[in-house]
Amino acid sequence: MRFIDTHSHLYDEAFHPEEDSAIGRAVEAGVTKMILPDIDSQSRNAMFALADRHPGTAFPCLGLHPTSIDAGWEKELSALEGFLSHKIYAIGEIGMDCYWSRDFVREQQEALRIQLEMADKMNLPAIIHSRESTELIINVLKDCKHLNLRGVFHAYSGSKETFQELSRLGDWYIGIGGVLTYKKAGIAETVKNIPLDRILLETDAPYLSPVPFRGKRNESSYIPHIAAKLSELTGRDIAEIAETTTRNAEKLFGI
Repeated sequence: MRFIDTHSHLYDEAFHPEEDSAIGRAVEAGVTKMILPDIDSQSRNAMFALADRHPGTAFPCLGLHPTSIDAGWEKELSALEGFLSHKIYAIGEIGMDCYWSRDFVREQQEALRIQLEMADKMNLPAIIHSRESTELIINVLKDCKHLNLRGVFHAYSGSKETFQELSRLGDWYIGIGGVLTYKKAGIAETVKNIPLDRILLETDAPYLSPVPFRGKRNESSYIPHIAAKLSELTGRDIAEIAETTTRNAEKLFGI
């Protein structure tokens, strides 16, 4: 079986100096491709360097994470232009996060709008981070309905009804990760009502490790554990889970 991790920060300091070893473990586990979402200027060079060392396996993206939006957000956003010469596979990770702070909510909305316009102009999917901000993001999507909106809602934790509303506003997938394996995780019920051809697998490494690794550093090699739980919950063979989610990722990211 072959898997794709559609959201992995393997360039994060948590992996230093064994980023390459982590990629090797993932490939050995059948996770043959990994999407690397961007965060901000502090880690961007490390992300591209890792991708350059693993062509055809690690695929870099470009974007400004909502928790990196502060008083200097416009400068951070303009810094993206210096990396447009690189081959990138999505605009992300972008979105809104009202969990950590609401100090720059309007700036987060504006940055999201600008980056959705960038994704449309470059004909790329968007990787959306949404934490305690669903309605605010939906409002931005409505304002951007003239764009070709497509991509994935990373670490999806919403309801079936929210997914249906999102689907009316663009061509969206949902990213399912280690939270699926946790006891009493609401997403465990939601995935039973989401078509498999709308689901992507992800780790969000080094965060949100699946059971039995919860509390430890997450990595892309753990994707099969998430796939196994999705298989259990939906009653689908794990081979079908692997094949369909891999095909979904290849189609969305053009890999």
